[in-house]
Amino acid sequence: MASTGTTWGIIGASTIAREWMVPAINAQPGSRVAAVASADSTRAAAFAQANGIPRSHDTVAALLADPSIDAVYISTTNELHHPQAIAAARAGKHVLCEKPLALTLEDARAMVEACRAAGVTMGTNHHLRNAASHRAIRRLVMDGAIGQPLAASVFHAVYLPPHLQGWRIDRPDAGGGVILDITVHDADTLRHDLGDVNVLEITAMTASHGMGRDGLEDTVMGVMRFDNGVLAQFHDAFTVAHTGTGIEIHGTEGSILGRDVMTQRPIGTVILRRGDREEIVDIGQPNNLYERSVARFEAAIRGDGPPAATGEDGIASLAVALAARESASTGRAVRL
Repeated sequence: MASTGTTWGIIGASTIAREWMVPAINAQPGSRVAAVASADSTRAAAFAQANGIPRSHDTVAALLADPSIDAVYISTTNELHHPQAIAAARAGKHVLCEKPLALTLEDARAMVEACRAAGVTMGTNHHLRNAASHRAIRRLVMDGAIGQPLAASVFHAVYLPPHLQGWRIDRPDAGGGVILDITVHDADTLRHDLGDVNVLEITAMTASHGMGRDGLEDTVMGVMRFDNGVLAQFHDAFTVAHTGTGIEIHGTEGSILGRDVMTQRPIGTVILRRGDREEIVDIGQPNNLYERSVARFEAAIRGDGPPAATGEDGIASLAVALAARESASTGRAVRL
C-alpha cells in the first residue's frame, strides 16, 4: 500500500527530537511534524520556530486534542513516558516512545496494553537495531557464519557531553543514570543481534566516577546470561572520553567484531574472523538509523509488519536494565 504520509506531534522539546527525530520524520514521503508540546511554553514556541513546526502547546492534552495528529513521538524525561503514552493511546494516536519505556515494568506493560486496547501502533525508539552494521551482524549470526554463539561483549562507554548531562546525572526521580540511558540499549542490541533471544540472569556492579550525583551511577559493568547459552559482558559509562564503542560476538566457528557501531551515526565496520582469515563485511549502504526507525513505524501503522522495535521489545530491555540496577544494589545475580 502506498504511503500517504503521517502527521506527527512531538511530546518533549528534546535534543534528540531536534537533532534526529524531526528531520527523520520530515524525510518520510508525505509526512510532517505539525505540533510540539512542552510544559515550558517558551521552550515549545522556540523549538517550533527553530524546526519549522506550525504549532506549539504547553500541555500534552492540547496536542492530543488536535484531530489532524496521527502519531506522537515521546521524548520527555523517563518518568513522564507512562502517563503521556496512555493519554495518547486513549486519544487514538499511534505512539513511538523513547527508551526506557517507563521506570517500572508495571507501567511499561500498562503502556503497551493501552495501545493494544485502543487499536494503535506502539513502538520503542531503540535506534541501534536500525543500523546497517547491526542488521549485518544479525544476518551473520542467523546464517551460521560463526557457528553456535558462545559469548559476546559490548563496550558502550562514552563521555556524556555537557548539554546532555542535566537530569541524566542528577535526577533519580526522572530515571537518570547510565543503566537506564545506555545499558537498556545494550540489552536491546544484544537481543536483536543474537536473533531475538532473552536475558535469563544478570550480574552488575556500578560506580560514580565524578559525574553522577544524588546516588546515580555513571559507570556500570556486568554480565548477562541469555536463553541460548550466550554470556555477554558489558561496560557502559558517561565518563570515558578516549575510547571507541563496539560489540563482539564469538562462536564455535568464528567471531564477529563490530567497531564504532554503538552510536547514533551511520558509521563503523564489521569484521568476520574465521580461522586465520579476516574479512571486512559488506554491510551495504549506511543508513540514517532514525529515518529507518520512523519508516518502519509508519509501515506498521499501515499494517505492513511490526515497528523495528515493538513495545514488547521495550519491556524486555527495561526488564534487563532494572535487573542490572537490582543486582548492583544487592550484590547478587538477578534472574529475570
